[in-house]
Amino acid sequence: MSASRRVGIIDTTLRDAPQCLWATRMTAAMMLPVAQTMDQAGFNRMDLAAAIQFDVCVRYLKENPWEKFRLLREKIVHTPLQATVRGRSLVSFDILPNDIIELWVERLVANGFRVVCAMDGLNDVDNLAVSLKLAKSLGVTTEASLAYSHSPVHTDQHYADAAAEIVRTIGVDVVKIRDAGGLLTPDRVRTLVPALKAVLGTTRLALHSHCLTGLAPLVYLEGIKLGVDEVATSIAPLANGPAQPATQTFVRNARALGFEAGVDLDLAERVGEHFRRIAEQEGLPLGVPAEYDEFHFTHQVPGGMLTNLKFQLEQAGLGERFDAVLEECARVREELGWPIMITPFSQLVGTQAVLNVVRGDRYTVVPNEVKKYALGHYGKLLAPVHPDVLDRIVSNGSSAIRAEPSVLDPAVPALRRQYPGRSDDERLLRFMFAGNQVDDMLAAGPLPTQYEFESRSQQLLKLALAMKKARHVRIACEDMRLEAYRATG
Repeated sequence: MSASRRVGIIDTTLRDAPQCLWATRMTAAMMLPVAQTMDQAGFNRMDLAAAIQFDVCVRYLKENPWEKFRLLREKIVHTPLQATVRGRSLVSFDILPNDIIELWVERLVANGFRVVCAMDGLNDVDNLAVSLKLAKSLGVTTEASLAYSHSPVHTDQHYADAAAEIVRTIGVDVVKIRDAGGLLTPDRVRTLVPALKAVLGTTRLALHSHCLTGLAPLVYLEGIKLGVDEVATSIAPLANGPAQPATQTFVRNARALGFEAGVDLDLAERVGEHFRRIAEQEGLPLGVPAEYDEFHFTHQVPGGMLTNLKFQLEQAGLGERFDAVLEECARVREELGWPIMITPFSQLVGTQAVLNVVRGDRYTVVPNEVKKYALGHYGKLLAPVHPDVLDRIVSNGSSAIRAEPSVLDPAVPALRRQYPGRSDDERLLRFMFAGNQVDDMLAAGPLPTQYEFESRSQQLLKLALAMKKARHVRIACEDMRLEAYRATG
């Protein structure tokens, strides 16, 4: 290893960090004011879009995602923007026709993305190939993400074999270890990275982890010592916790080890302060370092799903069953052949676990997605489903689900006939989102592009109005003086 070797930074501040910490509720108006500053900071690339960003933009933020990304591309002119395609399912759980996936990739590139990454929860290379081969033909950088998991079947040999097949059959620019569960340890990195480097040749190796167990910052440092070329970080305070390691801390530590990371930390701090002010005004959480949790290696439920699962159980009056559900998640996962706990398989395992715990009699109710998974509709399983469990799944699951997946007919020609005079961008959104969701998004009008920070007086007034039990409130600042008494009696 050369002590002066450069390590590239994949910035996740606008994509994975708010996905982990703010439920993906980061608007265009929050992003755009710092987009140019981020463009100047020296990142190798900026991770901006995956399936959940499209979903939240359409359904909750009422922002046209394509317009949002075009506006950001106008501000970010030097740093390549990255979009991630989820195997052959995109934003749905089901496998989609190949021509829909290909049109999706074409529109990503047309809208300014210069890096296309594909990931698949089964690490099925056939599922990755559809989008990556087209992206490669369009001349953009291609990245294959190998989803990391901790199980008897997710061995170093499994990852080396998958990486070798990807390099041989697709020929990507980057292979990434994608550790959504924050499960990598320094010890495992010491065997996994050399196994991958041995088969990658000149293909770059990247590392993307989360701080759920508190180990990711150490994992990154060990990884770059062993030859990892790029790491995914987020600008603090949108870092740590369920998100990625902090850019500022990683860069300082890497430089202390003799590496060059090429990031301007003064610019990063300016961006961090912008998001800190937004979090304070909106009441949004900031990332803090997590304590080590050994139980996390048992259930492996991702951070965002943990929060949602606990909330849903409490809403149903079942909050006291939370630990039992996590234990059941671990049992279901083993019985299903060790699926990696990322979308859609984490939801699939979690839903089945809840049903098993609540009903008491396991697998008497089987969601359609569980049966489809068990029968191979989503791709090749890494390990067989336990035979007795498979029998119950087949017997109790929907009889409408075929024993073997069918070949899907092309869907783009019919989609264009269904929506004449519309752009392919809009057609794809209408294909993905049912009902009036796209209409409601379009009706919201142009995207706001400037975030309005409250003045000090506005903040104090809001605070005073929230103090419902106070009998006497006095507020004084440079542009306002207010004193109020609550009537009694």
